[in-house]
Amino acid sequence: MASREEQEKEAERIFLGIGLAEKTAETAVSKKKFRGILLEIIKEAGLENGCDKTRGTLLYSSASTYPDNARAHRSHFLREYISSGKLKSSEQLEAAFKVLSSYGSEPVDWQKLEEAAGVGVVVTPEEIAAAVASVVKANENQLLTERYHTPVGKLLASVKASLKWADGSKVKQELDGQILNLLGPKTEQDLVKPDKKKSKVQSFLAVQEKKPAKENGAVSAKNADTKAEDTEAWRHADPYAHFKHPADNNEVHTIVDFSDGSQLCIANNAEKLAEHLKITGGKVVTRFPPEPNGYLHIGHAKAMFVDFGFAERYSGDCYLRFDDTNPEAEKQEYIDHIQDIVAWLGYKPWKVTYSSDYFTELYNFAIQLIRSGNAYVDHQTAEEIKAYREERRPSPWRDRPVEESLQLFEDMRRGLIDEGKATLRMRMDPKNANYNMFDLIAYRIKFTPHPHAGRDWCIYPSYDYTHCLVDALENITHSLCTLEFESRRASYYWLLHVLDTYKPVVWEYGRLNITHNVLSKRKLNRLVTDGYVDGWDDPRLLTLAGLRRRGVTPQAIKELCQEIGITRNDSEIHLHKLDHHIRTDLDATSPRALAVLDPLRLVLTNLPADHLQTFDAKVFPGRTEETYPVTLTRVVYVAAEDFREVDSKGYFALAPQKECMLKYAGIVRCTGFEKSGGKVTEVHAEFRLLEKGEKPPKGVLSWVGQPMAGQEPTMFEARLYDVLFKTSSVADTGDEWLQDLNPNSLTLKTGAISTPRITQAAPGSRFQLERLGYFCVDPDTRIGKLVLNRTCTMKETNLAALKGA
Repeated sequence: MASREEQEKEAERIFLGIGLAEKTAETAVSKKKFRGILLEIIKEAGLENGCDKTRGTLLYSSASTYPDNARAHRSHFLREYISSGKLKSSEQLEAAFKVLSSYGSEPVDWQKLEEAAGVGVVVTPEEIAAAVASVVKANENQLLTERYHTPVGKLLASVKASLKWADGSKVKQELDGQILNLLGPKTEQDLVKPDKKKSKVQSFLAVQEKKPAKENGAVSAKNADTKAEDTEAWRHADPYAHFKHPADNNEVHTIVDFSDGSQLCIANNAEKLAEHLKITGGKVVTRFPPEPNGYLHIGHAKAMFVDFGFAERYSGDCYLRFDDTNPEAEKQEYIDHIQDIVAWLGYKPWKVTYSSDYFTELYNFAIQLIRSGNAYVDHQTAEEIKAYREERRPSPWRDRPVEESLQLFEDMRRGLIDEGKATLRMRMDPKNANYNMFDLIAYRIKFTPHPHAGRDWCIYPSYDYTHCLVDALENITHSLCTLEFESRRASYYWLLHVLDTYKPVVWEYGRLNITHNVLSKRKLNRLVTDGYVDGWDDPRLLTLAGLRRRGVTPQAIKELCQEIGITRNDSEIHLHKLDHHIRTDLDATSPRALAVLDPLRLVLTNLPADHLQTFDAKVFPGRTEETYPVTLTRVVYVAAEDFREVDSKGYFALAPQKECMLKYAGIVRCTGFEKSGGKVTEVHAEFRLLEKGEKPPKGVLSWVGQPMAGQEPTMFEARLYDVLFKTSSVADTGDEWLQDLNPNSLTLKTGAISTPRITQAAPGSRFQLERLGYFCVDPDTRIGKLVLNRTCTMKETNLAALKGA
């Protein structure tokens, strides 16, 4: 049997053979489960010997999105439609999968699939030219004003909307040509990149350019029937036009498909919308809804950026709502932490609420569901529900009489039924291709006190039941969430429909994932509880508490979120992007200081024993004239790595008879050194000031002098952090991901020394230790012990070297 390394190497060869980019192939190999599925799909398609990039991309997409319930048709589909080249785009593939999922394991009407996926449809160059001309004409004013800074992606999307199956590359080529004909060649001004902080096209969260609020603090029309001018202003001014204006919430939100072929169009009627607008004043209302069952990580920072930022951008309101429906996993510690982190990031909730605040309303909704025949009390175990779900079989208690379910639900509420012996389930659509329509659980029995609601309840609502109803109760205009919740959209709207409530707009965006880390709460909890890291705020984690302790600023995190934007692309961001924003912010805000991590004693033999001389070091070199004092004594310390016994070409630090510059002070010339046990313990040199007009030597050393002659500098502990995981995409199966842990993720330097201004700094203070990186004073600091965390190095780390670690 081939070794793991051989299997991975062979898989990578096959993935590269189907046209995947090297990075994509490497990521696919690192995820064992996905790797196996992709290899199966390639084999079933008969393309083990390779294919063009177009077919390879479709195979790659199929590995993650092929409908599970249509597994019986997979081999035929892959050979007939991908291997043959009948399907040419991701849009066609998505349409085909939708048809397949509706049939499941039943025989497929392949002609219907081909019609739905545009198989054989040919869009002529003339049709493309005409569609592009129409879009260019409609956007002519914007093109003439913004010229080549106009976001072409939107124009392409408009063309594709009218020519669904057109070749994207040909559309782009035609669009570029017509824009060139309209605007002429690019000018020098066209080549200047726009200021991202001022460009509304680049980000809808340019807070410094917020639209002024209207008299009532709203941005929307006064009622559902009025399409006021500000509605159109919204569409044209905001780059995220897919976010509906609150006055448009009577438009169709989504269509829920049922297994019997029927459909449900979800929309607010005029009466419901008018009532909603009256309550909100037409403002944008969003919510940040964390579950208080763990610490927040950087993915939650993006969610806050979306929820709070969108409301702030349009003078709206954003709730901080704790989705606290599982008392067994929730703690007051997590509630306090979340509020602390939200404030640290600079967000101010309009109101702080809890889902548990609405337990009475949710209970009354449950009674309404039962009475309308849309819920029933069930006695299946979790294992039985899972088995029935896989076979698409309804519960044997699904058709029990309404009065019986009402009585049993009352018994549940009064604590007369044991845990696990009954649940309240929503009567949805068990045969639906979407598992989230399989009679979801609405209430469970838990004899556990609730951290916020106390002991008032022994039945608790589920997330799927609670989330949408509280959105409706709080009159949320935009329910924004990450893509993994997209499949829940049908159940979200089904419940609001059968209860006849107001319906918010739901829109999903891509998560923020970062290389060399894990953001799963389960995995983070494993790292913390099993002692792989030192708590939730360990600076190696991408928890927000860990980032704060490491010295990362809220601004750096927000800048990263702003750069990656808010799209439906669920992608992985390289760690160096976060480091870039950290460095950019800290470079501008962190005062400089001199320090040495591995000190080597340097004796300036031509100075007297009591010599004490003060020099001015720059706080922000090249930017301000502000200085701080550094003292030069007969004994100073330099970095051990800045001395070699034998000089060499291209080396500019100290060596025998060689001169270097002590930064901000003068020149030292090495005259000798001492060794003990084969190690250099002391270097001798002579000191002099740089003469007027003299060219300084190339070598410039960081150094630390004694505070007073004969008094040694204060030592500190430096904690140097590297990536927590060696590989960029951490394994996602079993315990394999723990094998990726980097054993060198933390290095301690206990004998480091610095100038006095560091030793007197309070916890949380940030500095750039020249040549060494950006550091933050750790909370472990106390009298007699100074601890500094390295936030990041001065330059990007070579992460590729970790593979051999």
